[in-house]
Amino acid sequence: MASSSSSSSSSVRPNYQVFLSFRGEDTRQNFTSHLLKALKDRGISVYFDEEKLESGEELSQALLTAIAESQIAIVILSKDYGSSSWCLRELFEIMEWYKKGQLVVVPIFYHIPPSDVRNHGGNFRKSFYKHQRQKPAYEVQRWKDSFAEVGALKGWHIVGNSADRSDSEHIEKITEEVVNKLNSKSSSGSEESVGLDAQKKEILKFIHQNDTRVIGICGQGGIGKTTLAQAVYKKVSPQFVGNSFFLLNVREKIEKHGMESVVNDFLRRVLNQGTGIGIPLSSLDEDRLGNKRVFVVLDDVNHFHLIENLGVKYLGAGSKIIITSRDRQVLRNTDAKIHRATYLKPDDSLKLLSKFAFKQDNPSDEFWDLANEIANYARGLPLTLKVLGSALYKQSTEIWESLIDKLKECPEEEVFSQLKLSLDGLNRVEKNIFLDIACFFKGYSRKDATDVLDCCYNNGARSVITKLVDKCLLEISRDEFRYYDNLWMHDSLQEMGWEIIRLESEDPRKRSRLWRLEDIHLLEDDKIKQYTMYP
Repeated sequence: MASSSSSSSSSVRPNYQVFLSFRGEDTRQNFTSHLLKALKDRGISVYFDEEKLESGEELSQALLTAIAESQIAIVILSKDYGSSSWCLRELFEIMEWYKKGQLVVVPIFYHIPPSDVRNHGGNFRKSFYKHQRQKPAYEVQRWKDSFAEVGALKGWHIVGNSADRSDSEHIEKITEEVVNKLNSKSSSGSEESVGLDAQKKEILKFIHQNDTRVIGICGQGGIGKTTLAQAVYKKVSPQFVGNSFFLLNVREKIEKHGMESVVNDFLRRVLNQGTGIGIPLSSLDEDRLGNKRVFVVLDDVNHFHLIENLGVKYLGAGSKIIITSRDRQVLRNTDAKIHRATYLKPDDSLKLLSKFAFKQDNPSDEFWDLANEIANYARGLPLTLKVLGSALYKQSTEIWESLIDKLKECPEEEVFSQLKLSLDGLNRVEKNIFLDIACFFKGYSRKDATDVLDCCYNNGARSVITKLVDKCLLEISRDEFRYYDNLWMHDSLQEMGWEIIRLESEDPRKRSRLWRLEDIHLLEDDKIKQYTMYP
C-alpha cells in the first residue's frame, strides 16, 4: 500500500516519476526503504507511504492521482502482498494504466517465485480464497486478473538465498533500470526532443570513441545546442554514477560572478571538495583530477581560457566533456570533435510548434494553415517555434492571424533578445559588417561582397567575414549553378539585424541603413544615388 510522502499544501497536483507499491509489513523496514533511498539519491521523485495506513474500501483520490501521473510503477510482490485488499486495489489501478500504455510497470518478485504470482499459487492461493469469502466476486476476479498480468511481466526475481546477489546489488541494478527507462520516456515523449535523434546519435558516436575527450556542439543562438546536450546527458550520465553534472549558462555566470567562480564550482564538484581551489592548479590538484573519470556538460562557453583553467586535460581516462558554444573557434582551441547543430526539418518544425501551441503532435484542423505559416516563418529554428507556440497556446484564430501580421514588421521580443546576445564580443567594425550583410549582401557572392566592404572598412572585411562564420552569425554556401561561395544567414539573424537598424529611429531617414524601397523613397531624390547590385 502507498500514500503520498509530500506534505506540501500547494494546490498544484503532484507529478511523480515513480510510484512504489508494496506490502508494508513485509518490506517497509528493509528492502523497500533501501530502494526508496537509492531512487531519491538519483534525484527521482517517488510516491511512497510514510505512515502505513490501510483504511476504508476505496483508494484515496490522492493515491489514484499519483498512479495516473507517475511514469513508472514499481510493484514489490512479497509473500503477504496478496493478503491486502488495499494492495490489490492499488495493483488493479496500476495495471489499468499499464494496459492503456500510460504507465511502465517494473515488478519485483521478493522472496517468492514469479510462477506463484502468475498462477495464484503458494500463499496467494490462501489469500484469494479468503477474499472470495469476504469480497464481491467481480472485484476479486479483477484482482486475480491483475495479479496474473503483473506476474507475466518481465521483472526482478530476488530469491534471497546465499547463491543470490545481495539486496544492495539488486537495488543498484533496479535503480539503474529505472533511470534508463525514465531517460527513454523523457527522450521520446518530450517536446524538447523533437527532431534530435540523428544529431544525438552523432554525439553518442563521438562519446564512444576512446580517443575523444572533448565534444563541441556549435550553432547559432536558439538552434537547440543546450537541448541536444541535455538529451545526450540523460543518455550517458547513468554510466558515470555520482561523477556527472551539467553546468548551465556558463557565459552568463562568468559575466555575473567572474571566471574564477565558475572554475571553483567545477573543481569542487569534480574533486568533492568544499573549499575553493586556487588558480592555476597545483600539481597535487592535477594528480587528483587524473584519478577522476567524469562526464560533464559545459553549456554556452565563450572563453577558451576557461577550458584551460578547468584542467580538463588532466582528467582521468574515460572522461567525457561536452561543450556548447556559439563560437566555433573556442571549440577548435580545445581540440574538440565538433558537431554543428542543424535546423529542424519542416515536419519536425510543425510538430515542435504543435507541442507548445496545442500540447499534441499536430495542429487541430481549424489552425492547420495558420500553424504551417508560423512553422514556415521559423525556418526550422527551435527557439522561434517554442516562443511563438507558447504565446499562441489556447489563443483564437484571430490572435494567430494578428501575430502573423505583426511578425512581418518586427520579430518576437524574446527571440530578438536571445539572438542579439550573439553580437556580444564583436567590436564596432565587426558589428557594422554584420549589419551590412544582413541589410544588403545576404545571397551575394563572398568575393563581390568582400570587394565592396573592403572599400568601406580598409580591407578588413575578409577576416571579419571569417570571424562571423565562426560565431555562427554567417554561413558560406556554394551556388550549385555558378560555383560561387555565397554569403547566407538564417532569416532570424537577418531580422535581428533589421530590427537593430529600425530601433535607431522611428524615422527611416535618420537610420544608418535603408534597404526597403518604401523607406528609400522618403529621401529626396537629390540626396541619394541608387545602385543596382546583382547577386
